[in-house]
Amino acid sequence: MEIQKQLENTTLTVALVGRLDAVTAMELDKELKASLEGVKELIFDLAKLDYIASAGLRILLKYQKLMDKNGNEMKIKNVKVEVKEVLDMTGFSDFLNIIDSKVKKLSIEF
Repeated sequence: MEIQKQLENTTLTVALVGRLDAVTAMELDKELKASLEGVKELIFDLAKLDYIASAGLRILLKYQKLMDKNGNEMKIKNVKVEVKEVLDMTGFSDFLNIIDSKVKKLSIEF
């Protein structure tokens, strides 16, 4: 997985490319711990994230709780259909702040 970070004032945007699984979740956690000083808004851009595993979900939950605890905000944008389905099935869509989602339902013909 590739992690692309952009800090603008107090907003950190983290774009994830590839797969967020058990191995890459630890890498993301380290990157975020080192980057959150002074950040009031954390935005995850998932436009290029193809897969998310339970370890990746735990990271999103951890940082959602951390940002909430400190009175800050976390947003998730540009969620692909495959990742959105996982967020929906696990109930994470109910408490994560997913914005600007242009998710389209798959059309299946029989």
